[in-house]
Amino acid sequence: MSTQVIQDWTDSNVLLKFGEHKDVRYKVYKDGTRLYQEIRDVDDAPIHTLELPDGLALEKSSYEVLLRYVLLDVVED
Repeated sequence: MSTQVIQDWTDSNVLLKFGEHKDVRYKVYKDGTRLYQEIRDVDDAPIHTLELPDGLALEKSSYEVLLRYVLLDVVED
């Protein structure tokens, strides 16, 4: 299988809730036929890898929205 980078590592300061922010980095890549968004802490510790639905190639702003929802679910729990 070949891996294709859709969006290389991007730094982001994500608003969580009540004025809390989290600095993360993420990339979007395709592995075979599957599309993923990999999220890491700024110290490169893995946070979560989200498999995106088929055909969901989005713009950077859309990836940022997904990023926020994942962080609210994963980090806040």
